[in-house]
Amino acid sequence: MAYNTTNFKNELKKAEEWLSREYSSVHTGRATPMILDNITVESYGARMPIKNIASVTVEDPKTLRVAPWDKNQIKEIENAVAEANLGLSVVSDSDGVRVIFPMLTTENREKLVKILKEKLEDARITVRKGRQLEMDNIIDLPEDDMKRAKDDIQKCVDESNNNLEAIFAKKEIEVMN
Repeated sequence: MAYNTTNFKNELKKAEEWLSREYSSVHTGRATPMILDNITVESYGARMPIKNIASVTVEDPKTLRVAPWDKNQIKEIENAVAEANLGLSVVSDSDGVRVIFPMLTTENREKLVKILKEKLEDARITVRKGRQLEMDNIIDLPEDDMKRAKDDIQKCVDESNNNLEAIFAKKEIEVMN
C-alpha cells in the first residue's frame, strides 16, 4: 500500500508560499506596491490595509503614489508608512502620498541578501519539521511500506528544497542587480 503524501506536499507548498510572500515585502530599490501590503492604517476606528482605503500605483521606477479615496486619510497613511520602518522616504501632498525608494548601496544589498538567507533557512526549518512529523507517522507501517514511504517523503523534501532555492536565487538576482 502506497503512503499518501498529499497533505505533506500541501504543507511544503505552504512553506514555499510563505517564503514568496516574505520576499515580496523586501524592497530591492525598485518601486513595487506589494511592499505596502502589510501596512495598516487607522481608518474610521478600525485598522485597514492601505490597499483597502487607497489606490497604490507605480509613478516611476523609484516612486509609488498612494491616493486615498478620502483625502482626510493622507496624514494617517504617511505616518503608517513612516512607522513601518521599511527604509522608504514618504512625502505627502494634496492628492496623496509619494513613497520614494532610495538607491541601494552595495553594502545594503549584501545586508538584504543576508536577510533573504535567514528567511530561506526559516522555510527550510519548516520543511525539516514537517519531514520529521511525517517520519513519525510512518513508524507503524510494515518495513517495505515504510522504506517506500521514506523515499517518497524524501523526494517531496528534495523537491521543496529545490523550489525554495529557486525562489531565493531569483530574489537574490533581483536584489543584486
